[in-house]
Amino acid sequence: MTCAMKLYTYWRSSSAYRVRIALNLQGLDYEPVPVHLVRDGGEQHLADYRALNPMGLVPTLVDGDKVITESLAIIEYLDECHPAKTLLPADPYARARVRSIALTVACGIQPLNNLNVLSYITGILGADESAKDGWYRHWIDRGFAALEKTLAASSDAGKFCYGDRPTLADVCLVPQVYNAVRFQCNLSGYPLLMGIHHRCQELEAFVDAAPENQPDAES
Repeated sequence: MTCAMKLYTYWRSSSAYRVRIALNLQGLDYEPVPVHLVRDGGEQHLADYRALNPMGLVPTLVDGDKVITESLAIIEYLDECHPAKTLLPADPYARARVRSIALTVACGIQPLNNLNVLSYITGILGADESAKDGWYRHWIDRGFAALEKTLAASSDAGKFCYGDRPTLADVCLVPQVYNAVRFQCNLSGYPLLMGIHHRCQELEAFVDAAPENQPDAES
């Protein structure tokens, strides 16, 4: 059976990882379409893909004749189309709190550490691998320290970033922790974040979305 939705994805992209988690949490079927971000200079630069996503980034969701780019826009689109398993609370203030945590990751951490930025640092700027890794860890520490303080001061946090079920905030947090572990960041100073991450890893929706479980995963 042909799936109604296609997700253009890359196994190691944290932005695509977010959308995979959201699709799984909402129980939605989709067809993954791998876009290799490194091979042959990056398949995201091919003309056919640029016609879908002019920024040349993943993910891109195609739902029938609709094309949506940017992970948070995709997730909120899914949320509004399938409200039975919404990833945002109903209360306006609660929604803002969840969005604030999600945006700290999606705007305050990940864009500074994505493949384009890291390639620019080592390529155009000529930094070595040690300097690149130091850059990466600096922004992880800065963002995670802020998130840890936010959760510690909040009466809204429960088993997850907001309450006792996963929301958009957790969907953004988990992929960023994955990348932080990959870059060997010291995460011992963030017990609340790591506790939430651990509880997410007990859920099938998060496990199935993990990079190593994708059809295009590489060793």
